[in-house]
Amino acid sequence: MKILLKAVGLTVLFGGLSCDLAQAEWKAAEGPLMTRWGKQVSPQSVLPEYPRPQMVRKEWQNLNGLWDYAIAPMDSAQPEKFDGEILVPFPVESALSGVMKGLDEKSVLWYRRTFEVPRNWQGERVLIHFGAVDWKTTVFVNGRELGTHKGGYDGFSYDVTEALKKDGKQELVVKVYDPTDGNQVRGKQTRTPKGIFYTPTSGIWQTVWLEPVPEVAIEDLKITPDLDAGALKVKVISSSKVADVQVEVVAFENDKEVVRITGALNQEMNLAIKSPKVWTPEQPFLYDLKVRILHGKSAVDEVGSYFGMRKIALQKDEKGINRIALNGKVIFQMGTLDQGFWPDGLYTAPSDEALRYDIEILKKLGFNMTRKHIKVEPERWYYWCDKLGLLVWQDMPSGDNKTPESRTEFESELARMLPGRHNHPCIVTWVVFNEGWGQYDTERLTAWVKKADPTRLVDNASGWTDKNVGDLVDMHKYPGPGCPETETNRAAVLGEFGGLGLAMKGHTWSKESWGYQGMADSKKLTQKYVSLISRAWALKEDAGLCAYVYTQTTDVETECNGLMTYDRAVMKLDAEQALAANKGETKEAQVKVVVPDAQQDKVSWKYTFEQPSADWAKSEFVDTSWKEGRAGFGTKGTPGAIVKTEWKSADIWMRRQFTLKDGKLKNAVLQVHHDEDAEIYINGVLAARLPGFTSDYEDSEISPEAMTAFRSGTNILAVHCHQTSGGQYIDVGILATPVQTTTTAKAP
Repeated sequence: MKILLKAVGLTVLFGGLSCDLAQAEWKAAEGPLMTRWGKQVSPQSVLPEYPRPQMVRKEWQNLNGLWDYAIAPMDSAQPEKFDGEILVPFPVESALSGVMKGLDEKSVLWYRRTFEVPRNWQGERVLIHFGAVDWKTTVFVNGRELGTHKGGYDGFSYDVTEALKKDGKQELVVKVYDPTDGNQVRGKQTRTPKGIFYTPTSGIWQTVWLEPVPEVAIEDLKITPDLDAGALKVKVISSSKVADVQVEVVAFENDKEVVRITGALNQEMNLAIKSPKVWTPEQPFLYDLKVRILHGKSAVDEVGSYFGMRKIALQKDEKGINRIALNGKVIFQMGTLDQGFWPDGLYTAPSDEALRYDIEILKKLGFNMTRKHIKVEPERWYYWCDKLGLLVWQDMPSGDNKTPESRTEFESELARMLPGRHNHPCIVTWVVFNEGWGQYDTERLTAWVKKADPTRLVDNASGWTDKNVGDLVDMHKYPGPGCPETETNRAAVLGEFGGLGLAMKGHTWSKESWGYQGMADSKKLTQKYVSLISRAWALKEDAGLCAYVYTQTTDVETECNGLMTYDRAVMKLDAEQALAANKGETKEAQVKVVVPDAQQDKVSWKYTFEQPSADWAKSEFVDTSWKEGRAGFGTKGTPGAIVKTEWKSADIWMRRQFTLKDGKLKNAVLQVHHDEDAEIYINGVLAARLPGFTSDYEDSEISPEAMTAFRSGTNILAVHCHQTSGGQYIDVGILATPVQTTTTAKAP
């Protein structure tokens, strides 16, 4: 990466208050939790790395640092007096902004700072770039309005040249409106954070910078590998109307030139890459790229970039099952759900090192993929995925999409996301909708995304509301795992599962915490994780599963489902055992079904809606007068339910026989989907009492007394479920899970 790394380090000018006085005066707000990188943040050098690794220029001025800010009524004019200072680019709600205040739908956020244009930029056009600002942004320089941008996830730029004074300090003012809970695209942000929805990100949340460019300038690149043709397609995009210029593109392999080609602006060029080194998670080889605009023999503009040669597609295996293939070879994708939140910076990672850390941890745990969940990251995050070798499923951030205006905005932002992240080889899948969130016109939008980018897979909807289009059929199952039925034209994937919760004292966002299924300690978490992953690997062979996405990389606020704590200080499970599981090395210890439930088989139970005598759960009880029906029992529409026998009353009592060759079961667990309270007995002995409800099948421990009640020959499984309101459902099975040994989890 010679070109890229050289360019990143050249002539970087910080325009902030980079002095000892500013450092002494500024401090982060007192947030609930701070990362080790957050503790090192300073106004002197805030995210100093060049923010656009695939189009690097040698000279630029970083505008991150301390700015003035004010929160004012929505219709008010620019304030004469500001409320204080804010550390850009951390959102105003974050601790690292130094402000940590919310923004409501009746207010706007004003920013102000000054900068000076270096003398050696004279004669050049000056651009201001914003990596991302959430949500509606108006930019002024020296009182002149440059434009308004809508969208919280894509970068935008303005030419400030005509607004600049001849010399001296220039004033930059930014006005931001962010209703958060409105109809705009917002992902998981909410002003009332709880559960799976989190603290908002308002205002500037990615790097702001200035850059000098010539009159005829490179405005964008479109880089597309064509592995089948052994070529790289490159389009150099510019709005220049100058006719007598050429574009020169040169590719390098480890500093050695491999191909050079010239062509015209805005026209696709094919660079023949002989015997290309392919990009894979195991060997993420990246070529360097130098792009110049030539006028005669002189270069009038130049940028550095890079690319990876890879192909993602579907292909049939020897059994005729659709599989996902990378570079023509079937790859089983193992990933995490990655929310991209930080306790101190919210949407904004405290440092580039922190961004890289999450990716390194996933690689060390044996993952080869992550699903970037309804958020678009800064370009440097994708750079690290490119460089370190991590496949990415990129979600489109969600909105309500309830009005024609909001749908137009959603499609506008989708149309900008695709080219905005197109050049990164790590991205192999676009996810149009998450579950049913804001879902509409799925068939049309999926076809549109596929046409816009035929080089990647498209997931029409991850979980719940599949519309039978796109490349993947995707299910969610907590804790799972599970696999959709295989199809002729699509590959079967598990877009979310797991969600094993464990709060670690001293590393939580608040006193409240939750997970899809709570674990008692690190040892239990490791055992359960290994069991789930082992089952997912079994589904690869037995059911045609092509990928799994475990929930999730880290805890996020009160949601404690992470492999790591929210502050990234503690790895919550045994890393060595997790690595072995993710490599499929524990698949020989597969879970065995002792008593099937409705997920595995056509299962019949004896049942009654009338309260039986007190000995109803015992083996000797006579249930010949009870009705017989197939599991599961409940009302249709109950989340996660497989209803085969309708149950609408307040209570149901159920019994079924099962046979064991050996009554000395080890490490058996119940698999239960209950809505609501359930009591479960084995041969008349209470095995579990489960209050509340679940929305899917979950494993539950069997009491020690009930474990000793198993016997060789005939056994009785008896269940009572009580319902008060809403949907209702009950189904029970028994599994024998592999015995695991664990050690205490250590901080990564």
